[in-house]
Amino acid sequence: MSPSVKPVEITKVTAGSSQVKPDLMAVEEPLEIRIGFGPIGDRTQKSLSVTMRTPGHDYELATGFLFTEGIIDSYNQVESIKYCEDVGKQEERDNVVRVELKPDVKLDMKKLQRNFYTTSSCGVCGKSSIEAVEVTCARIQDRIKIDKAVVHTLPDKLREAQQIFEHTGGLHAVGLFDLSGKLLLTREDVGRHNAMDKIIGASLFKGEIPLANTIMVVSGRASFELVQKALRAGVPIMAAVGAPSSLAVTLAGDLGMTLMGFVRENSFNVYTGKERIS
Repeated sequence: MSPSVKPVEITKVTAGSSQVKPDLMAVEEPLEIRIGFGPIGDRTQKSLSVTMRTPGHDYELATGFLFTEGIIDSYNQVESIKYCEDVGKQEERDNVVRVELKPDVKLDMKKLQRNFYTTSSCGVCGKSSIEAVEVTCARIQDRIKIDKAVVHTLPDKLREAQQIFEHTGGLHAVGLFDLSGKLLLTREDVGRHNAMDKIIGASLFKGEIPLANTIMVVSGRASFELVQKALRAGVPIMAAVGAPSSLAVTLAGDLGMTLMGFVRENSFNVYTGKERIS
């Protein structure tokens, strides 16, 4: 069975009866992300983040997190990624990932002093200041267009690819599509920000950042943090099945992203960048 799913026995209660039956739950466990950095012979290890996530694609999550937080700028700055072998029990080792950065990587120490504890529902809730939320993103500049008919097809394609959600009903999903509506990559997680980081980490591994000529689709709402992560990866178009927040719309507008919300039932709202929709 997938490490993302756990069997459970439940009591199903209806208006006229109750019945004990097996069911499946989405797994939620903490992942600690550590980094090693500094010159050869004088390396420093720092525990950078603890995030509540669905196990699976942990290396992608760790790398995507470091990139979207502005700690690294490319996968070329990573020397190695591995689970830590010097911590307690096996289940603890599976929940601690160490990313070794290359000796010549220069770090902004202020970024390493942030409070990075994150829950599955909110990736920025643990950060201790407004400055800690901000990550530098480049303005999107292109002349691409997509057909509105393509947009209408995206939520159903994403839902069809949500294998774990189909069993548990408990996960968020992020999908990366090309401009023709072809699904390129999808990831699920109890935290929508983790699913986004997994997509971006996978793209870093393949050397595909910035993600020009793509559409990012999220299964829920479009928060400021999700828009910022997508912008950091160079995504020009983002579509959400739910609503965007006011800060998400402001950020998307300021940096040239096309942002859509309520993309469902053959309808959607365009909040910024309507020139890309034909």
